Amino acid sequence: MPPSSYNQRTLSKTASLQGIGLHSGAKVTLTLRPAPAGHGIVFVRTDLPRPVSIPALAEYVVDTSLATTLGRDGVKVATVEHFMAAMAGLGIDNARVELDGPEVPIMDGSAAPFAALIQEAGIRELDTPKELLVIRKSVSVVDGDKQASLTPSTNFRISCTIDFEHPIIQGQAFDLDFSDREFSREISRARTFGFLRDVEKLKKLGLARGGSLENAIVVDELSILNPEGLRFTDEFVRHKILDAIGDVSLFGRPVIGHLTAYKTGHALNHKLVRKVLSDPSCYEIVPARRLDLEGLELGLPGLAGALALEPLVA
Repeated sequence: MPPSSYNQRTLSKTASLQGIGLHSGAKVTLTLRPAPAGHGIVFVRTDLPRPVSIPALAEYVVDTSLATTLGRDGVKVATVEHFMAAMAGLGIDNARVELDGPEVPIMDGSAAPFAALIQEAGIRELDTPKELLVIRKSVSVVDGDKQASLTPSTNFRISCTIDFEHPIIQGQAFDLDFSDREFSREISRARTFGFLRDVEKLKKLGLARGGSLENAIVVDELSILNPEGLRFTDEFVRHKILDAIGDVSLFGRPVIGHLTAYKTGHALNHKLVRKVLSDPSCYEIVPARRLDLEGLELGLPGLAGALALEPLVA
């Protein structure tokens, strides 16, 4: 029998990792700490004379040009999307995320190191039901030939298509019915990527200081420069899904809806999130209690996967 409610999750203990920022090149330590129900995911800059807390919510997004950056009172935390994808992918609702620098470490360019850190910390279920953001009517945003939309669904589903003018990255598409098992197997290991010509330009501007073949797929005009090659034949579109999961997680609640993304990036993803939030008729906030979910006629068997609620391992 399904549970009477799907409860919020936090961590069982503290865990840390260290790496460098992709754009800053600075060495940063990220520390995960448990947090109570209703706390949400909150970044805390501990390197400042007075620590500054920045909730992982769309209202705190201050830049989407090269990555997703959060900010508050002039203090920023950059490149949060891969980390946030891991948190969403494993269904973590509440955590204190301490950083002693301005950017989340890039690690290997994917979400896998963060997912491993969450598993190291352990996952603990709390006594309070999750709150879901259920899409009630279709919302779309367009930028030239790029488009993103959220439409009503009985679970969280993502359909993504990319189409670069490059012989290796032409017309890739991927469709994902979301669960933590699918995220870990199909999405979390997909790395960020860039074109050699763009990397060189960024480094001349003082950006991408921490970028290397150790933390990104780099493509020249004809080939992949990474000696180990790709982790998936369609790793590029899988990483775009990873980015979208991280960006959409800034709703602050698990989303029940179908996300369709065509040639999107962080800017358009956040434009979509903001457009949904700007119109309360587009969505409904629902406690993840069985009776509430049945009242919405959501598919309960599929919903557990949509909430990243594979059985907890003791």
